[in-house]
Amino acid sequence: MCALNGATAADNGSAALVELVQRHAEAQRDFDQAALKAVTAENYVEVSPAGEVDSREKMLSFYAPDQKRASPQLTVTEPMVRVLGDTAVVLAKLNYTMGAEAQARSFAMRASYVAQLKDGKWKLVSAQYTGIRPPKN
Repeated sequence: MCALNGATAADNGSAALVELVQRHAEAQRDFDQAALKAVTAENYVEVSPAGEVDSREKMLSFYAPDQKRASPQLTVTEPMVRVLGDTAVVLAKLNYTMGAEAQARSFAMRASYVAQLKDGKWKLVSAQYTGIRPPKN
C-alpha cells in the first residue's frame, strides 16, 4: 500500500513530479525493476541512507526479484517541488510501517530527488535518503 498526502504539489502545477516520486517509491517497495528502469535515467545515481553512492545498475540489482522481502506500508508526504527549467528538485518524507497492530514498527526518511525533463518526460537522475531520528520520549 502506498499513499500520497499533501496538496502542495498539485497547487503549484508539479503533480507529475510528485507522481514520479510516488511511482519510484512504490517500485522500490515492490522490488519492481521494470518500473524502476522506467522512472530513472540511464545516469541515475543515489545516496543510500547508509551514505553509500550507488549507480543505477547497483540500485537495480538491489531490487532484483530474488532479493524481495516483505513490503512495508508506505506513504509519501510533505512534497516540496522546485522546477528550474528542464530540471526539478523534489523533497518528500517517506513514512514506513512494518508489521501489524501491536507489533507495528514505524520509521521515516527524508528523500531528495533531482529529475530532468527529456523528450517531454520527467525521469529521476538522482536521489538521496536521510533517516529521521525518532523523537526522544
